[in-house]
Amino acid sequence: VEPQFWETARQTNTPEGYQAYLQEYPSGRYVALAQAAMRTLQQAASSAARPLPARPPAADKEPLRLAALQALNWARLSGAEFPMGADFDELGEALLVLDGGPCQVGIESTIVDCTRGVPVLLRPGAITREQIQQACGMVPLSKEDLPHHTPRASGTLEAHYAPAAKVRLMDAKALQTGLDLLGAEAAHIAVYARAALRTQSSKLVMRRMPDDASAAAQQLFAALRAFDDQGVKLIWIETPPATPEWEGVRDRLQRAAAA
Repeated sequence: VEPQFWETARQTNTPEGYQAYLQEYPSGRYVALAQAAMRTLQQAASSAARPLPARPPAADKEPLRLAALQALNWARLSGAEFPMGADFDELGEALLVLDGGPCQVGIESTIVDCTRGVPVLLRPGAITREQIQQACGMVPLSKEDLPHHTPRASGTLEAHYAPAAKVRLMDAKALQTGLDLLGAEAAHIAVYARAALRTQSSKLVMRRMPDDASAAAQQLFAALRAFDDQGVKLIWIETPPATPEWEGVRDRLQRAAAA
């Protein structure tokens, strides 16, 4: 009976519904979720009650708005690489671009769904799970943990953020084995790895991936774009470590390899 009671409270998503569940099941399995959901609703109601600040005088911002929308939506709509600077050709010459310099973070934002009573990580990014837990007091779930009613979010296509060249993820041992098998005839391949690898070919594009996860995230899309510019057909990448700080980079590379 308790699961059905909780599901009813979750679907109605009101303080009264969650309070009714807590009164009926004060030691139930969903108590923490109900309490968190009530806090979220109370905070939302408090924010809605605050007066909005005065808006600045209207101005003709249409060119800037269009440029911003096209830059932000390019990867989401096409599955292509994300723009890393104002020199992204697909923006077109007719649109205004404000150049703030290279991206400092590199990969896109972390997306957390807070609509289901518990934080659910839809897209990992520079903000780690530990930081999310510290901010909200709860360990975030993965979207696979609550597959039902998962909202659509930018950058969550299975194949996304892909360069034109085919991406393949391998561990360092497999990378070295592949290089040894191809020998001096290896060509049209870029290798992006943290490990020190040996090759007999002078026709490969070799680039070292930073050992630091933040540095790797910052240069990831720039590196993939550079490989495309150099005309390679394959990009071999060392699989990032399965540690929390590398989750965002791992996510982007897995999506690139799925294309």
